Amino acid sequence: MNAPRPYPGDVAPDTADAEFWQACRERRFLVFRCGACGRAVWPAGGCPSHGMAPMAWEQASGLGRLRTWTVVHQRYATSFDDPPPNVALVELDEGPLVHAAVVGAGRLEAGMRVEVDFQEAAPEVVIPVFRPVRGPGDTLGA
Repeated sequence: MNAPRPYPGDVAPDTADAEFWQACRERRFLVFRCGACGRAVWPAGGCPSHGMAPMAWEQASGLGRLRTWTVVHQRYATSFDDPPPNVALVELDEGPLVHAAVVGAGRLEAGMRVEVDFQEAAPEVVIPVFRPVRGPGDTLGA
């Protein structure tokens, strides 16, 4: 699938992660979990301890913490016409680290709680992004 930007070409759906991208279209976030030890990894790959057997996609909470980020000011293509995006590293509550944008935040803070959301980048191309968690008991940076 050759999807338009901002969908990164190097993460276009393939056989290994087709189930993940289908779940995104359904507004669900999955992690790949080892059946031997329960460790979650993302994207689809092998367990560091047990290889590929047995691995399965499972529903994730979609919650995590922002660990770090960078803002991309360089425009590599004319299709990048929005304000400079951030590329964030989110540590999911399930353990894996995920690269995605954080949207809807006036200011980013390392450690802030975030939750998954989804944006349609093109027809049939839905990508996960994260938003700050807001609500009772939210402790940014805790």
